Amino acid sequence: MKTILFLATFFISLLAFGHHHKTEIKVYGACGMCETRIENAAKSVTGVTSADWNLETNLLTLEYDSEKVNLDDVHKKVADAGHDTDKVDASDEVYNELPACCHYERPDREKKRQTDNSGESCCSR
Repeated sequence: MKTILFLATFFISLLAFGHHHKTEIKVYGACGMCETRIENAAKSVTGVTSADWNLETNLLTLEYDSEKVNLDDVHKKVADAGHDTDKVDASDEVYNELPACCHYERPDREKKRQTDNSGESCCSR
């Protein structure tokens, strides 16, 4: 009987946690207000169980149910809140609406603006 109970508990835990994953996403921000905004945006995606953004590393650590979460949706939600990720840029309009203390450097965007699809600098033509 103990064996059956143990096996039942084991299989139930596998079902409950089998789709539970952890990952990190690069998200740009500048302060504690950014941290709150980024974490809330990520947690608004159904299936995200935990979101913790680190100001020093600019990494958002996520725990989520892979059956319910498409990570692209997390990237989009965070960008919609005004923060660039390693996959999706926030719109200039939303970024400009952030409080001044939340304006972070956007080096990748500057590089994208200076080159076209061929990789040539707009100034070298």
